[in-house]
Amino acid sequence: MSSCSSQPQTHVVQTVSISYTQLKVPGYSSLRQNLLHLSPRLAGLSDDQKRDLEDPDSRYNFGWSHGKEKLESGKPDTLKGSFYANPVLDKPTSDPALIQRYPSYCGANIWPRSALPELEPAFKPLGKLILEVGMLLAYHCDLYAFQGMKMLEDDGLEQILRRSRCHKGRLLYYFPAKHSSCSQDGESMSSWCGWHTDHGSLTGLTRAMFKKDAVEISCPDNAAGLYVKSRSGQLVKVVYGEDEIAYQIGETTEILSRGRLCATPHCVRAPLGEAAFGVDRSTFALFMQPDCDTTKREYVKSSCRTAFCGNLRRLRINSQFRPCAYLFLLLAGFGNVLSNLFRHFYVSFSVFNLFTAFSNASTVPVIVRDEKLKFPEVVHIHQQLIPSRGSLTFGEYTEKLLDKYYHLKM
Repeated sequence: MSSCSSQPQTHVVQTVSISYTQLKVPGYSSLRQNLLHLSPRLAGLSDDQKRDLEDPDSRYNFGWSHGKEKLESGKPDTLKGSFYANPVLDKPTSDPALIQRYPSYCGANIWPRSALPELEPAFKPLGKLILEVGMLLAYHCDLYAFQGMKMLEDDGLEQILRRSRCHKGRLLYYFPAKHSSCSQDGESMSSWCGWHTDHGSLTGLTRAMFKKDAVEISCPDNAAGLYVKSRSGQLVKVVYGEDEIAYQIGETTEILSRGRLCATPHCVRAPLGEAAFGVDRSTFALFMQPDCDTTKREYVKSSCRTAFCGNLRRLRINSQFRPCAYLFLLLAGFGNVLSNLFRHFYVSFSVFNLFTAFSNASTVPVIVRDEKLKFPEVVHIHQQLIPSRGSLTFGEYTEKLLDKYYHLKM
């Protein structure tokens, strides 16, 4: 008679290795394709149709904009056209006071529902997806910026952005280069888009799509494209894939993090040479930015003890502020979120050793309870725009910047 074991069955647990490159953001590639293919069609609408999409009251920050923004030279920018819309809320607020005070953020979306009905259902899903992936990055920005500090649950950059009603998407179309445009300006590093830093918190970018005669092609000039500038002044050409999202830091995050994370100076260089003639460029940017008005009492906490403070309450920057770092991250879906942020972000403090650098400032940001974003003399971000009282809401700050970049003043 054989004996039988009465011991319970043992389960074996094995580890499974999954390459980071196999982890993707579901649906991103098709959403990118769907929207960018519509960019030339939007730009090709009749003048009357595009005029119906313009919104002068917002200084052309909703709907269609062409030739309204200023170049570095001060001349009107006719090289590209833009279409702006909030991908989350068609009408962020019905408060007439806020709409009047912050027209570039609180206005309503203007969709070409008759002229190009495909645009809205292509624009919104891509914008929302880039926003959600960007929230993962904002979470890790908080972890870095708050090292050695106690952060309240609702007081980080991630929560500031999640509460915001004012995120803005921008579909850009760079018109085809012509022989007549081959001038000394074409040799400039910033020939398609001048050097600047974004004024929001994070900007998500798709890889550009190039077309010639309505057929998608590769960029005809390897030197063309997006460039960023390091804190030492080094120029770096940014290269990333069609299934990757690039995120860059804006001025508001630099201010709020006391320089631990700094705004990314960037520009776009146009392609040159015979092969570039007749080539257009389409891309999409999602500006993740705080709410325009920052004095919402429901978020004010008397026990606030963080550098960011809830809902972007107007903050004071300490005198030790050092704007000496910038961040540019490439996220190939959740794969590169994990690999870049964990493997590089926390170990070597560099992503690809090119796009990320951090301040070595040893001072801890001043704990504040003030509700105003204050700009002391040591901070050199748009100092000429700061009033004598030295404080602005985010909405006021950006409305002033529009006076600099647009011809029309309210």
